[in-house]
Amino acid sequence: MIDHIGFEVADLARAAAFYDAVFFALGARRMFESEHALAYGVNGPEFWLVTRGRAPAPGYGHVALRASGKAAVDAAHRVGLASGGEDDGPPGPRPSYGRRYYAAYLRDPDGLRVEIVSRR
Repeated sequence: MIDHIGFEVADLARAAAFYDAVFFALGARRMFESEHALAYGVNGPEFWLVTRGRAPAPGYGHVALRASGKAAVDAAHRVGLASGGEDDGPPGPRPSYGRRYYAAYLRDPDGLRVEIVSRR
């Protein structure tokens, strides 16, 4: 249903440092790069970051990124913190979302809530 999704960021280089690390831990990579945009994916660009020269509103959204298992959730959370993100919920089971739901939450450098989730 969704072809791609994009988010505005205040500083593309700062966002790239965060998302390069997180997506690498999840098995995705940077697939497009220009002066004003970056895109990540596995088989094609699906997750876009664009700069508009202004910061997004605080707490402006939420995106959930799929991980291949608990170890990938843990790794993405760890590298996200080391790459400019802030903790918004450590890795662990989230039984209220399902028996196998395991997730971690970060805030990216612009305040976007990034959930890393595995249902395995």
